[in-house]
Amino acid sequence: MRLLYAFLVLLPLSNGLSPHCPGRCSCDSAQLVQCYRLMEVPSGIPSTTKKLYISHSKIQHLQLSHFIRVLALEDFILLASGTESVESDTFKAMSTLKTLELWKNKLRRVPGALPASLEVLNLNDNSINVLHGSDFEGLKKLKILELKNNLISSLSPSTLSPLVSLQSLMLDSNNVESVAGPLTLPHLKHMSMENNKLYLIPDNFFNSLQSLQFLSFSGNFLTKMPTNLPKSLLSLKMERNQLKVVSFRDTKHLENLSHLYLSENLLSSIDGAQLLANLTTLELSQNRLQTLPLRLPARLQKLDCSNNLIQRVTAQDFQDLRDLKHLFLDNNIVSWFEAGALQRCSQLSNLALEQNLLLSIPLRLPGTLARLDLKGNAIADIAERELRDLKQLQVLNLRNNKISALDLKALEGLPRLRHLYLDGNPWNCTCSLLRAREVLKAKGTDVRGGQCAAPAEQQGESWMSSKKIMRQCEHHLRLTEKSKETKKKSKPEDPSSVRISLDDDYDDYEID
Repeated sequence: MRLLYAFLVLLPLSNGLSPHCPGRCSCDSAQLVQCYRLMEVPSGIPSTTKKLYISHSKIQHLQLSHFIRVLALEDFILLASGTESVESDTFKAMSTLKTLELWKNKLRRVPGALPASLEVLNLNDNSINVLHGSDFEGLKKLKILELKNNLISSLSPSTLSPLVSLQSLMLDSNNVESVAGPLTLPHLKHMSMENNKLYLIPDNFFNSLQSLQFLSFSGNFLTKMPTNLPKSLLSLKMERNQLKVVSFRDTKHLENLSHLYLSENLLSSIDGAQLLANLTTLELSQNRLQTLPLRLPARLQKLDCSNNLIQRVTAQDFQDLRDLKHLFLDNNIVSWFEAGALQRCSQLSNLALEQNLLLSIPLRLPGTLARLDLKGNAIADIAERELRDLKQLQVLNLRNNKISALDLKALEGLPRLRHLYLDGNPWNCTCSLLRAREVLKAKGTDVRGGQCAAPAEQQGESWMSSKKIMRQCEHHLRLTEKSKETKKKSKPEDPSSVRISLDDDYDDYEID
């Protein structure tokens, strides 16, 4: 009876850990309240609440009366709740509010009269189309402003000038067609305006952005690189624009720049990148390059030239790139790869050469390679001399070539091979492939593919797993050994003339 009474007393607390927790909410001792699927902001929120999280609700309007009892709130997050408007001064009295996130709603403007204590304002995924001059007044402590996925069409320096402490500004996926300068945000470190409609960046736009480190204008309509970029820049993203020419003379003062992204433009050549002495990452995929860039920075660690029109790879292209670790040349038309072209790249671990026109594996590749991708070429043979230096190789991708046999010695020379991709090749299923299988199994190599193309009766069989092929090869082996024994009995040899063979290879037989 006492147990039943205790259960009935505790039943009203099932919505949370506090007896004063509103319905459809959970409350904990750390002053956190989380609510889901509400029709309005609950009135019974404990006055000690510091963080209020409401999501996936139907709260069309926010007003001051909703928060009259929670003036000590530090973080308020309202997600995906269909909110269309916020009454003026709703948050003004919250002198402790630091984070306000109203993302994925239907707001048409920035809420008015925000508290001076605010440090983070997230209004992503709304329908805001204009930033007014008064929207950010008094927000001297604001550090992060996010306005991604709205309908903003222009950006005025005067609108953002009150944000003297701003460090991160995110305006991705709007309709911004023009920006004016200078943008006076002395502490701004991270700025992103990806996927807008910008055609031009004014020369004076960056005059007062001397702390900027990360900048992205990817996904716009820019035809030239912005000028007067701040010296403090570490990363510059300019993918998916309409750049035809890049003049590194305009960027040579960027002595701290380490990452430059220029993929998906209209570039036909790159020259002078060596002026960016500290560049470690250069991405140039999906352009119109016919040759590899000349005179690249000596500290480069990653070079991506995939999806271009490059035909030749020479030692001259890589003579100074001793720090290069990742090289992507896939989806080009490379048909000539000079032997030893990458020998000076003494730290290269990843080489991608898929979808080219190579007839063989390039010779004298760096012994530091851990991954080699050669999918989709016209390679017909694998020779020991092509792979013998690759003692660190762990992944070898040979899919969709013209290989019919494997060199056993080449496989034995790859002690660390863990993944081998072989599908899409016309394998001639002789018993020698069975020996290759045993070598690969002994290594613990994960092999994908290996379907027979010949002889005709074995088409579709996998020489890595087919029991039928195993039985037939064992049968041939027994016949061979029996034949040898018969010959020995019929013609005894002088013991002094007998040679002891240390090689246990057996003859290859095509599978009948």
